[in-house]
This record gives sequence, structure tokens and C-alpha cells, in this order.
Amino acid sequence: MQVASQIPGVKHVIAVSSAKGGVGKSTVAMNLAVTLSLQGLKVGLMDADVYGPSVPKMLGAQEPPVSHDGEMVEPASAHGVKAMSMGFLVDDDTPMVWRGPMVLSALKQMLFQTNWAPLDVLVLDMPPGTGDSQLSIAQQVSLAGAVVVSTPQDIALLDARKGVTMFNKVNVPIMGFVENMSHFICPHCGGESHIFDHGGARKAAEEMGVPFLTEIPLDINLRQFSDEGKPVVIHAPDSKEAEAFKVLGQKVQDFLQEQEAQNDQPIKIVIE
Repeated sequence: MQVASQIPGVKHVIAVSSAKGGVGKSTVAMNLAVTLSLQGLKVGLMDADVYGPSVPKMLGAQEPPVSHDGEMVEPASAHGVKAMSMGFLVDDDTPMVWRGPMVLSALKQMLFQTNWAPLDVLVLDMPPGTGDSQLSIAQQVSLAGAVVVSTPQDIALLDARKGVTMFNKVNVPIMGFVENMSHFICPHCGGESHIFDHGGARKAAEEMGVPFLTEIPLDINLRQFSDEGKPVVIHAPDSKEAEAFKVLGQKVQDFLQEQEAQNDQPIKIVIE
């Protein structure tokens, strides 16, 4: 079995995963990264979805990454977050027609040939699915934990459960479930509607014995700000969505601090 490696200068690497496309995983990953930065951490965000990179647009990064020696890459930066994505390197209309080995090589280069240091946390926006890319990342990088994103309905939770099982098989701790699009807030009357059902992710978390982290409402501001490259936690800090990301950021920090405390425990040798 391949031994996972530490990325130089990076204390913790966490995965934001859904095992399914279209549930808002990238929106969660980007706003989580910005939230952690606002909470005082040095943060990076890597877009591991080579075929559908969205981090550059969502984060609103203006300047692309650069390399001064042809080997190491200086990441882009926006809102206090270092960022790397294939979306910086190809035109928006250019499809990535790559086979598996090329994708894995690109992911490895973005992980280990990007000058991330110094970082407290590197957030990985994982590609959908549970295939080669996901397994290779989990095997090559020492992951502190995984945040699993799902919408409330059963069809999305089926794949989210598979994602939890995959991380369990490669011994990656599950930080917990996030229920995205948990409820719709009407911009006119403020009423709440459960378009995609409600509470499904919380129930799945309870059944699988993992924490439930937060629920994020479906709101027009979140969609609009993401399209405009404006993190909602910055441009609407008092909104319900921003508050949900603040809760998520704090729980992620608490999880990482608990891990650090456990690693600092002295080894006791008992002689009988």
C-alpha cells in the first residue's frame, strides 16, 4: 500500500466531498476556505475536479498562478486564500479530454509542486464520484478528515453514504455531514420551503454514527454571489448562509484542534 505523504508547510489537509455532482460541494468548499481564513487561519483551496474546475470563478481570483523556475508554482490568491485549479490554466470553453493517468499526474503536481507553505489548512474540493482520483488523493495525501456534502433528498444521500464508506476504507476520519440546499428562503416574504425535502443529511449522519455539522439554506444571494466570485461570508456576513458557514468553520477548527491534542499526548510505557 502506498504511504500517504505530508505536503511541505501544510499542517492539515481536509477533503470536501459529495461523491455526487450538483449538490453545491464547490460552493461549500470555497466558502469554508474563506470562513477559515476570516477566523484567523492560513488557508489554501485546491480544486481537485480537473474535468469541471469552478474554484477560480467562485473565488473571484484575478491573477493566475505563476512559476518562476518551471518547477514550483506560486498559487493564486483571493480573499486571503491561496488557490490552485486547472481552471486557471485552460480557457473556460476548453474541455479536459484526459485519460486517468494524466488526471492523476496533474493532481499530484498541484498537490506537491505548488508552494502552499505556510498553511494551517488546505481545503480540497474533491471531484464527484468514488473512483481513481478520489482514492489516489486519499492514498497520496495524509488527510486530517473529510466533510461530506449532500442535499436532503434520498437520491443524493445514496451517493453521500458511498463517499463515507470510501473514506472509511482508506482510514480517513469523517468530520461530518453538511446538508446543503436544506430549505429555500423566499426573497419576497422570507418564508421557508423544503424543495429538496429537509433533514435527510442529519438523519443519515445519525444512522452512520458521524457528526452532523450544519444545514445551509438555498438562497438566491448564495447562487448570485458564487457566480460573481464573491464569497457570501464576505459580501453578506449577516445572512443565514454566512452564519451556517461560520458554524461549519468553527466545527472544523474544533475537530483539527482535537486531533492535535490527541497527537500531543505522551506515550505511556507500562512494565508489568
